[in-house]
Amino acid sequence: MLYLVPTPIGNLEDITIRAVRVLRESDLIACEDTRTSGVLLSKYGIDTPTTSYHDHNERDKAPHLVKRMRAGHQIALITDAGSPGISDPGFYLARAAREAGIEVSALPGPTAFVPALTASALPSDRFVFEGFLPKKKGRQTRLKSIAQEPRTVVFYESPHRLLRTLDALIDHCGPNRPVAVARELTKTYEEVRRGTLQEVLSYFAGYENIRGEIVIVLGGADV
Repeated sequence: MLYLVPTPIGNLEDITIRAVRVLRESDLIACEDTRTSGVLLSKYGIDTPTTSYHDHNERDKAPHLVKRMRAGHQIALITDAGSPGISDPGFYLARAAREAGIEVSALPGPTAFVPALTASALPSDRFVFEGFLPKKKGRQTRLKSIAQEPRTVVFYESPHRLLRTLDALIDHCGPNRPVAVARELTKTYEEVRRGTLQEVLSYFAGYENIRGEIVIVLGGADV
């Protein structure tokens, strides 16, 4: 059995009772970073053995984990923050488990793009989630597509690329497209800045050092 278990994106209280129980009852917890996950596991008194499972070792590690599950072991997969498989490791192991006839159960729980979208005050009845934009190859093509998208577009960005991305969005969408930038969600310095692309770019350009995980919520094109 494989459980995909969401973990808090900031505030460690944002974990479900069921998630804590599954982590305690599992035979092994596969973690994106065992040191990061160790803080959460320690807080809730979870002493289940852990193993490292991340983007750089998943193809080598997945067969071993599948072998254990086929032998009857219950494994829980967690990432540093949020839901496994959403711009984080998870898809590859889930597919390998299903191909081996192993049941996969995904628990509901924290993920950054949902609170960013709902707090943005932009239409949320229809939206597109883009994950992270390409850093180089294909980036301009993706930006052009996003500019023409009539639905609200949600994507992740790193703090050191935020200004460049907002500037690129202005080039493709114009300065007056509505946008919200969410930063440090659920943490002490949580911030959601709303306005036009130009207004939000000008605001963050005044930061000496932008920190935290970033979610950009872009209003759809007028059609």
